[in-house]
Amino acid sequence: MAPTESTTLGRLMEQANRFVQTGRYTAARTMLAAIRKLDGESAAASEIDARICIGENRIDDARASLDEAIDRAPESASLYMLRADVRARLDDLPGAAQDASEAVILQPADPRPKAMLGLLLLEQNQSADALACLREAVRDGPQIAAHWQGLAEALHRDGNPAAAAAALDEAIALIPGHVGLRTAATMMAMRAREFVRAEALARAACADGIADACLFGLRGHALSHLGQHDAAGQAYQEALKLAPDDVYVRHLVQAAGLLPDSPRAPDEYVEAVFDGYADRFEEHLVALGYRVPGLMRSYLDVATPAAAPLGDVLDLGCGTGLIGIVLSDIPKGDLVGIDVSAKMLDQAATKGVYTDLIKDEIGAYLERNSRLWDTVIAADVFCYFGALEEVFAAIRARMRPGGRFILSVEDLEAGEAGNTVGWRLASQGRYKHGADYLSRCAADAGLEQVKFEREILRFEGGAPVVGTVAVFTRPFLNG
Repeated sequence: MAPTESTTLGRLMEQANRFVQTGRYTAARTMLAAIRKLDGESAAASEIDARICIGENRIDDARASLDEAIDRAPESASLYMLRADVRARLDDLPGAAQDASEAVILQPADPRPKAMLGLLLLEQNQSADALACLREAVRDGPQIAAHWQGLAEALHRDGNPAAAAAALDEAIALIPGHVGLRTAATMMAMRAREFVRAEALARAACADGIADACLFGLRGHALSHLGQHDAAGQAYQEALKLAPDDVYVRHLVQAAGLLPDSPRAPDEYVEAVFDGYADRFEEHLVALGYRVPGLMRSYLDVATPAAAPLGDVLDLGCGTGLIGIVLSDIPKGDLVGIDVSAKMLDQAATKGVYTDLIKDEIGAYLERNSRLWDTVIAADVFCYFGALEEVFAAIRARMRPGGRFILSVEDLEAGEAGNTVGWRLASQGRYKHGADYLSRCAADAGLEQVKFEREILRFEGGAPVVGTVAVFTRPFLNG
């Protein structure tokens, strides 16, 4: 190739990659056509083609393109790494790990394939091999923040949270300006409920000049857990200034009492919280002495005659499937779980007790589907709803006459009897409800009360969290 052609080719590839990075895939294809006139089906051209397919969400096409490209250029480590990414997107983790291994063999001095292989092995619960790969990646590429984050996650999953925290501390010392490292360290402390450390990490990041809405929000969350609500409010306000349209930040600011209460938490907020919480959800609830699934099981036993099964059961906000487990030995028809978090549903699927699991927002599902249910369960779901009138009416419309609706809510604290609305958004971002308000919503929806009791739902900081567990029914007459 002549020098002029080589220069032109380089510019075309640079432009094509820029178009891919900015999502301008039609323009990238125009550049790709010009590249192929000069360079044919080279590995670089094939890589651009595959990246365009990925950007357009044509993952199968990307896989086919890469298969052909690797047949033509089996010495290209970058093609193997890209196919590893594509295979992972297609849930072929063993195949993805095999491709990453080939890239490691082809480029043993490059830390990136080692990091990719480590993360893929981690997803397959091969923690020892994952740790070995990620340690090598950090050794060979200490200035790459993602390698440190992968190592910390592997250490944490391997049961060594102290080493994980230490790895992130070391990474922050090496790359002090990296927002992701600061956020990862703070979130890891929050996961461990080390709120003093989490607040100190977030505060140090802010002091070092890192202005990030997520970090301010995390600091506010940590301060709120420590009971420092005024300081938490200030942190939330700073977060809101940086990200005024972020639904997660706005919900936390509302929880701090700095904006008018929203009648429910944004779906994006709930999804983000529980997607990030799914892997440790059950472990955390056990640590809190979580009693709701067992209470609901006992209440349904009381409400359901021994000869009558539960019928078809709808589990709203099913999470990881704890309700499904406690009901697994009770006669019933279908058991269907609804949740907005895909990762929670992945955990629920492992229980093997649900007929179907559906990713959807509760209100949207109830509105779109006309199926009737014998039992509807909402275990700790309404902590993300303030106003309940609409959802109670929607649930009643989806119940068969004689059907049961069982729910749990956290109670308004003593001294809030003067709350005329009947619900309040508390500082932790969860809604609390009054007993009279629950009864009124049920009556307005045409539901009759069967059982209504105050119970200890769980413990936080050694103190009981008191709530209400209630069973309502849709009457046969005029139902």
